[in-house]
Order: sequence, then C-alpha cells, then structure tokens
Amino acid sequence: MAMDAARCGSVTALELGLPQRSAIPAEKGTLPKGLFAGKGPISNTLRQHFLHAVASIHMLALLRPVNTGAAEGTRIKEILVLGLRLNGTDAAVPADVIEHIAAQRKASGVLFVCVRDGHDAQATGTDAAADAAGGAIREQCALVVRRRDPASRAGHVERFLVHASDWEDPRDVLLETVGTDMDEVWESLCSQAILGTADHADLDAQLIRRDRIVALRAQEAKLVRDHARAKNPTQRNEAFAKLAKTRAELSRLES
Repeated sequence: MAMDAARCGSVTALELGLPQRSAIPAEKGTLPKGLFAGKGPISNTLRQHFLHAVASIHMLALLRPVNTGAAEGTRIKEILVLGLRLNGTDAAVPADVIEHIAAQRKASGVLFVCVRDGHDAQATGTDAAADAAGGAIREQCALVVRRRDPASRAGHVERFLVHASDWEDPRDVLLETVGTDMDEVWESLCSQAILGTADHADLDAQLIRRDRIVALRAQEAKLVRDHARAKNPTQRNEAFAKLAKTRAELSRLES
C-alpha cells in the first residue's frame, strides 16, 4: 500500500519529483511553528510574521545519501524540503521567516516550498476578465533558498541572501536531484530555485553575472533618460559615452 505523503496545500514530495524514499509520511509532516519561532530571541516583527504570515509549516521530504544515491557532502549532510502555507491572497515570500529557519541548520540545506492562493498573472480571455473582477484565485507555489552572498569578501562577516523563484502552478514545478554528492545536489536545487535550471556549474559566478546584468540594464535606462534630457552638447556627449560603455559591457555579459 502506497504511503500517504505529507503535503503543503496540494504539494507533496512525490509531485515535486523527489525520490519516494525521501518523502515524509503525512502523520509526521505538520510541524509546530514554535519549533522554529522558539529558537533564540526574535524580534516582535518576526514573531508576528510567524504568527500571521505563515499559516502552517510542513516537512515534505528529507534528502540524504541513502535516498538520493549521492555520496556524503563535505558541507551539506542533508537537505530538508519544508512547505510554508502562507496566509492571505497574493502573499509575499516571508524572507525574514525563511532566513531565521535556514540559519538554524548550519550543516543542512533547506529548500522552502511556499504555497499561497494568488491571482493568475498569465490568465487570458474569460480568466483575465475574472481576474479583473477579483476572481480566478489559484494555488501557486514558489521555491526559495537561502545561500551565502557570492559577493561576500573573505575576512568579513558572511552575508546571506534569500532567493525566490517566480510563483507558478504547482503542477508545473518539477525538481531534479542531480549531483555526485550532497553538496552538488544542494547546488543543483539552488540553481533550479534561482535560475530555473539543474545545471549548477559555477553557480556563484552565474549569480554575480546575473546581478551585474540587472544593474547594468537599470543604468542603461537611466543614461538613456539623461541623454534625452541633456541641455548642451557636452552633457549629451558625456551621457552618450557612458551609455556606449554600459552597452558594451552588457553585450559582453549577455553573449
């Protein structure tokens, strides 16, 4: 008889494509919020987010060498897959809650699956009309991870960033457990959550490149405006020179 797997909304480990042996039984899946909120002193704001932003927390899967086929990692011993059922329609990812929970697991990776009810931004036709009228509410999920900021410098206090995927229909979210050891499996899951691909080669370098492209695009838009508003040839030439330099770097990074 097949095991009834723990779920967060409609999401289970099996529906995410994770190994069957990693799935947590339904009767053990729901975790008390106090298990996480009660660890150490927390701010009133964070406590309120635990109480009101998060409806419930569910342990969906526990990935280990025994159920992934990957060897032990040097940094990551196991990977928890936690479901956060959020309160409210179109709720935002509770980054501070995720930061607090993930920081407690020094030798573990934690992949968060946030589940909410939200308006479908891709709706068309009658669905779009229903959205405009405040209807067409659908279950959505986003993958979220916390990882070290690749821009952190050696000898300084380590910084961590919370990365979230776009909100999607849970039926469209499928994960792969790729890697020869648990460190690589974790890197692959991070890549899937952040970049939408299981290819995790040079992930930190990819993230630095992506963030630089975002910054350059914003800078390009500003320089286009500056060039259009320039009142004399000197200002226009300066803006044009900066714009050309920005576009040259963008072209190099995007090629």
